[in-house]
Formats: sequence, structure tokens, C-alpha cells
Amino acid sequence: GDARVRGQTGVVSERRGSYPFIDFRLLNNTALSGEVGTKKKVKRLLSFQRYFHASRLLRGIVPQASLYLLDEDYLGQARHMLSKVGMWDFDIFLFDRLTNGNSLVTLLCHLFNVHGLIHHFQLDMVTLHRFFVMVQEDYHSQNPYHNAVHAADVTQAMHCYLREPKLANFLTPSDIMLGLLAAAAHDVDHPGVNQPFLIKTKHHLASLYQNVSVLENHHWRSTIGMLRESRLLAHLPKEVTQDIEQQLGSLILATDINRQNEFLIRLKSHLDNQDLRLEDAQDRHFMLQIALKCADICNPCRVWDLSKQWSERVCEEFYRQGDLEQKFELEISPLCNQQKDTVPSIQIGFMTYIVEPLFERWAQFTGNTPLSENMLNHLRRNKAKWRSLLHKQHSSSRSNEHSGQVTGSQEQTLNEEETP
Repeated sequence: GDARVRGQTGVVSERRGSYPFIDFRLLNNTALSGEVGTKKKVKRLLSFQRYFHASRLLRGIVPQASLYLLDEDYLGQARHMLSKVGMWDFDIFLFDRLTNGNSLVTLLCHLFNVHGLIHHFQLDMVTLHRFFVMVQEDYHSQNPYHNAVHAADVTQAMHCYLREPKLANFLTPSDIMLGLLAAAAHDVDHPGVNQPFLIKTKHHLASLYQNVSVLENHHWRSTIGMLRESRLLAHLPKEVTQDIEQQLGSLILATDINRQNEFLIRLKSHLDNQDLRLEDAQDRHFMLQIALKCADICNPCRVWDLSKQWSERVCEEFYRQGDLEQKFELEISPLCNQQKDTVPSIQIGFMTYIVEPLFERWAQFTGNTPLSENMLNHLRRNKAKWRSLLHKQHSSSRSNEHSGQVTGSQEQTLNEEETP
């Protein structure tokens, strides 16, 4: 890749938890126990920090920075919030503060218990917790948007969608586990820049995945790498784990925004023809993909205070990329120019062309449930607020321009008066 870009904030080449050169051959090799040569190769792929930290976790040694250094008052508030985890106004930012930055781990442990997944799959609680920690730690906390709090927010949304009667009546424990895992890990090890940036800087991930769903391929293969490393599902039959891995990949790949029209057209066709058969595993999987896509971009459908925070965070991440591109004399990507692309204009476009079409179809699928109606109402109100803010920005800009013109005219008049 571009040597000037390497090591810059938000573009981490290798870090604890990343699997930068992983592919199916390597994944398949690492699944085979007892192959010393393969293990050595895997060690070389992992940074020393990751290998050291992961090894301590897998040996059962607790890291020095304990996950739960919270007083009883904070824990009590967090537990109270979890009792309302199915509410759409759930404040993930507050929950993250109450859990000392461990919202994803805490939420996942709770949801796996609530949905009966620990008992059904006979999961070891210690191993499960270690895996969740690995996933959470593999997000970049310096990213304003693509971080573990976003993953927790998407997971909470997925939990809400999995409870929609039209879907819930047909879901198997495997479907539920896949939905929650995919939501939690869908952006794991996100570098804080988008696919076009990776392509134009000739990043190794772009080369590895041939410029197609670059980030999504990395997210899901990193997830499978951690699943295998943790041995969370090692007690299950091989064909079961292979199916879980394949479906996880398919779910995470569906979050590629470049495939939005592909999924919308297919969903519209199913709804128009009324041929969705959720007794069929393939149709259920497709609707899980749609649910994950909705959860991933549900921010505009949240209450204004939460939605606004997410909007500002994602735009800040865009602007940081734009600053990097400007610094290295690259063409600034769309939406990444802070001087031209305002938060209101970005959000209005996003809502109009991406969010509204998807959530209108989702509401059609659910039968316009209270949750679907609530989300669409928030979406419309939030869009109206952004339009109002955009109008104020334009009015302020015109006022400043007019003020500048008046000032210029006054200066010219004064100069003429002073001229003998």
C-alpha cells in the first residue's frame, strides 16, 4: 500500500486480533489440530501483542485491566437497563458508560442467556465470555463510529428485530445465535476508512479480496478466526460448525452497502409475490440478512438524541478520512470533505436513498408492527430536523455572504470619500 499512509491514525496495518492475510486455505489449515507448521504460520500472522494477550486469555489468566471495576450502584443501573433491552429507546451510550466500556460483552452475555443459547448449545460460560472479550477488543476504540459501541447498538437492534412475531415464530436457536453473533462482529477490526480508500492506497486487504466487499470479507474471516481460536464451538459436530461459519460469512457480507439494491430488489420481489416461506431455512436466512442490514443502519430510526450522536460520529469518521486524503494529496472521497459535506446534507441523502427504502420494505414484511411504525416515525421526524438545520445553515451562509458584501461596499465608499 501507500507507504505514506501506513501507521496513520485509523489505518492500522496489523493489530491484536486482526487476521490480515487470512483466507479459506489458512482457515481450513488452522482448524486442523496437531499441525505444528500451520500453528507457526498462524503465530507469524498475529502481532506479538495479540498472540501474547490471546494466549493469556485462553490459559484462563485474567488481564490486569479487569473488565468490571464498577461499584454496585453502576452495576445496579446497568442491570436495570438490561431489563429493558428490548425497548427501542435503549440508550447504548449510557449503557456503555455504566459497564465501564464493556457494553458489547455485557449485552452479549445477557442476550445469550435470555434466548437460552447457552443451555441449548451447551456453551462453556468462561469460554463464551473470553470469545466475547476477543470480539470487543478487536474493535478500534479510536474510531468515532465503527467501534464496539456501534457493534453493541446493532446487536441490541437485532435483538429487537428477532422478537418481531413474523420472524420470531419461525426462528431456531441456531438462527438466533447467528443473528446475534453476526450483529456483534459485523464490523470487527474496522480500520475507520472505507473501501475506496483501501483500494486507492493499494492496501493489502484490497489486493487480498480483489477490491470486492473488502472490509466485509475481512470482518467475517476475522470473526471465524476468533471463533476457532477460542474453541467456543469445538464440542459441536464438524458439519454444524461449518454451517455456522458459512452462514456467518453470508450474513456479514450482506452488510456491504454496495449490495443494497441487490437485496432491496429481491425483498420487493418476495413481498410482491408473497412467496416468503419462513419454514424454509433459505428464506429465514435471507430475512436474517435483511434484519442485519436494517440493524446496521438503524441510527436514523432512533430517538433524535441518540440518532444525532451517531450521525455526528459517522461524519467525524468521514472527515478524518478526508483529512488523511488531503494530507497525502489524494482525491477526497465523497462525503469526506468537511468544507463541502455538512452533517445535515449527508444525513438527508443517507435517509432518503438508503434508509427509507429498506425500512419501508421491512415494515411491509413485519405487517407494520408498533416497532416498525415507531422506527419510521422517528425517521421522518429526524429527517425533518436535519432539513431544518440545513435550512438554517444555508440562511446563515447567505447572511454572512451578504454581510461581507455590505462591508466591502462600505469600505469602498470610505476609500472614495477619502480620495482627494
